[in-house]
Amino acid sequence: MNQIFKNIDIEEFENLFSTEEKCLMFLDNEKWKNGFTCRKCGHTNYCEGKMPYSRRCTRCKYQESATAHTIFHRCKIPIQEAFKITYLVCSMPQISSHELSRRNDIRQMTCWNLKKKITGCLAKNGELSIIDNK
Repeated sequence: MNQIFKNIDIEEFENLFSTEEKCLMFLDNEKWKNGFTCRKCGHTNYCEGKMPYSRRCTRCKYQESATAHTIFHRCKIPIQEAFKITYLVCSMPQISSHELSRRNDIRQMTCWNLKKKITGCLAKNGELSIIDNK
């Protein structure tokens, strides 16, 4: 994911990820690009879930959102804001959480927590993988 973010400028980024729907569609495509497999029972058939871009297992009825088990899991800010912070951290790794807070008008601790999650993933994998394969 950081390769995608490093190869585009801020204007192009804002065009690609300007709405919640565009962000969720991107997550949906990345998360299930190799097909859906239920985390509870391993079944591969699914139907639409209740939330946009979520999937529901047709066997055990487990429902999974596009953000579940990603770096955006349980994110407390709008997804497009989280994407913007991710873009800024990938394109400017030394950016401080105070600067992220100032630029996005979001609490500094919220920015710090998301930046910590992003940089941890970068350090662990060498690149930003949005999917947590635990």
